[in-house]
Order: sequence, then C-alpha cells, then structure tokens
Amino acid sequence: MKLSLFIARRYLISRKSHNIINIISGVSVVGVTVGTMALIIVLSVFNGIESLVAGLFNTFDPDLKITVAQGKTFSPDSVHRAELEKIPGLVLYTEVLSENALMKYKGKQHIVHVKGLSEDFQHHSPLDSMMIEGELILKRGERPYAVIGAGVAYYLNASVRDFLNPLALYAPRKNSSMAGLDQAFNSKNIYPSGVFAVQQDFDTRYVLVPLDFAQELFDYKNRITAVELRFESKKEAVKAQKTVKEILGENFLVQNRFEQQNELYRIMKAEKWAIFMILTFILIIATFNVIGSLGMLMIEKKKDASVLCSMGANLKTIRRIFLYEGMLISLSGAVGGLLLGGFLCWLQQSFGFIPMQVSGGSFIVDAYPVEMQLFDFILVFFTVVLIGYLAALLPIRQINKSYLRQKL
Repeated sequence: MKLSLFIARRYLISRKSHNIINIISGVSVVGVTVGTMALIIVLSVFNGIESLVAGLFNTFDPDLKITVAQGKTFSPDSVHRAELEKIPGLVLYTEVLSENALMKYKGKQHIVHVKGLSEDFQHHSPLDSMMIEGELILKRGERPYAVIGAGVAYYLNASVRDFLNPLALYAPRKNSSMAGLDQAFNSKNIYPSGVFAVQQDFDTRYVLVPLDFAQELFDYKNRITAVELRFESKKEAVKAQKTVKEILGENFLVQNRFEQQNELYRIMKAEKWAIFMILTFILIIATFNVIGSLGMLMIEKKKDASVLCSMGANLKTIRRIFLYEGMLISLSGAVGGLLLGGFLCWLQQSFGFIPMQVSGGSFIVDAYPVEMQLFDFILVFFTVVLIGYLAALLPIRQINKSYLRQKL
C-alpha cells in the first residue's frame, strides 16, 4: 500500500510528458475545490439564516408553551403553578389568552390576534429589545395599554403619540342572542404604548394587552389558552420539558420552540438539504474531469505499469496506484475547498462584505449571516471523498492483463 501511494503521489506532482494531462489534472483539482467551497459556504449561510430566524422567533415564542390537549381554554388553577415554579432555571411564568378580534382606528380596520398576558410578562420579556417605538408597557397602575406589531401600526396608521384617539377592539360575545350588532359584540378601547418589530407574520397580526383586559373582551372569565415558560438557558429548557410533562400529565401539550414553529423549521431544513443535493450533483459533474485525467494518465503510464508488473507488482497494485491518484486529486480539492470556504465564511462573519439587499427598505442585519458548523465540514469532506472514490473506480476497471501487455 505504501508503494502504491508513493508512486501515486509522484504521478500527481511530477510533470507529465503531455502538457494537456497537467492541465486536466489542474482543472480537476480546481473543479473539486470550487464545488467543495460552494457547498460549505451555502450550508454556512443557511445555518446563519436559520439562527437569525430562530433568534427573532425566540424574542416572541417562549421556551415552553403549555396548552390543553382537548378544547381551547382551561382554568389557570389546573396547571399546578406552584410545582412548575419550583423547576430550576425558570425566570418567567406567563398566563396567556389569545383570540382574534377586529381593531379600528380613525375609520380604518384590521383583523388582529389579541394576546392577553399576565403582568409579569413586561418585566422579564426579551421583546423589549425589539421595540421600535414607545415602551413595552401593558399596564401602568390600573390603566391598560396595548403593544402592537409594526405591521398593525402601518395598516391602521396608528401612533403611540396620539392621546386623543384610542384603538377600538371588537369581539363576538359568547352566547349572544344576535338581537343587534351592538349586543352581538363586545367593544373596548385601549391606547398603544409601544410598537414592536420581530417578524412579518407577528408584526402584521399581534396586539399584546393585559390578561384581564383580554378576558373581559372575549368573555373568558378566569380562563386562559396557554401558559408560557421562559428559562435562564436553552439547556435548562430542554431538561424542563420532560419535567413539565410529568407534572401536567396527558391532559396538556408541552411544546418547545421548534415544535411551536414546526412547519417553518421543517421547510428551512428541507430547503437546506435540497440545495445540498443540487450542489452535490454539480460536484459530481465536476469530478468527470478526474475520470478524464486518470484515463489519460493511464495511457501515458502504460510502459511504467508494464515495468512494475515485470518487477513483481500484481494487477491489484497497479490498479491501486491509479485509484490513489484519483483519490489524491479529490482530497486536494476537498481540503483546499474547505479551507477556502471556511476563510471566506470567516471574512463574511468578521466584515460582512456581502450585504443583504432587500428591496424597499433595510433588513434586520446588514450582511448575509454566516454560521460555520463542524458537522457541515465533516459531511462535505466525506461527500467529496466518496464522490472522488467512485469517480476513480470507473477508469481503473479498464486496467487488466491486456492493458499491461499493450506497447506504446
């Protein structure tokens, strides 16, 4: 094996008698390098985008969300709050009542998703970092306030500086006789205290209000739709999910952040691996140069192969020489591509030289986010090596006894 590898390495770096073989070998290495580099860059960009989206959702979605397994609402007393608050690392316990409503402001109207939150939310929520106007205040004394999404504010042209015109919320009354529109709907007014911008789906729908305000609006006395839990770290949240399930039993669902947005994360993962397969297919096409390079090298080295055979080398040894030659080309491209791709990703992380272009305005980040992961480097390396190995097998199958007997 050492002799075969030594000869293959000499063939790789030595100058060939026909210059075209050197050119094809160089093109093979460059092709594999570029393909490998593209794979690692694209995977790193997808990782960065996924982390960015997860970070945005994490400011709005809790670490754990408790909902009832059957039905829509439940009593807060059925959740065993005292036991849940003993879980290590718990920093925020929020009771939630969510329901759709119609919001009106100065003749304009918009369907919104009203989210009633208990008072401790505004004191420990990371949403305060996403406020673009006003403050995260749901209650000041006994007076309720609303925190609205940027999209809701845009559609209604609402402003936190307007102290004369409140936001009007309308919701159907429970068990209404429908005698008239006034009797069929509950109506409550509230002033906005702030505007947040997290993600378009949230910004265009959500309005945050105090829990008791939402319970009065929707006729849900002492009822909630969810309990949201936040922990000091992600590790503690992962451990706590099993504990919460054991405390609550089968009557409640306990979802982590990925389960709350399962469809979104599933689509993002599918897109990432679809792009990986497409680029891998392009890499396979690029390795056709390896087949051509090996084929021409085999023609040039027929005399050397015959001499080695006469010196005692068997057919397996001759085949192994050219197999190693193809593998060295692939390995050179793989290592070079990983190093170059990693270097470009580092430059993007450090300097952001490729900006995030968004039509019609600015985005949350100025440059494309990049996150390098060790698993991606290992996966890409072994993918390239496997493709190179399969590509090298094709031409060396032509090496047989008649090939060794042929004269140049």
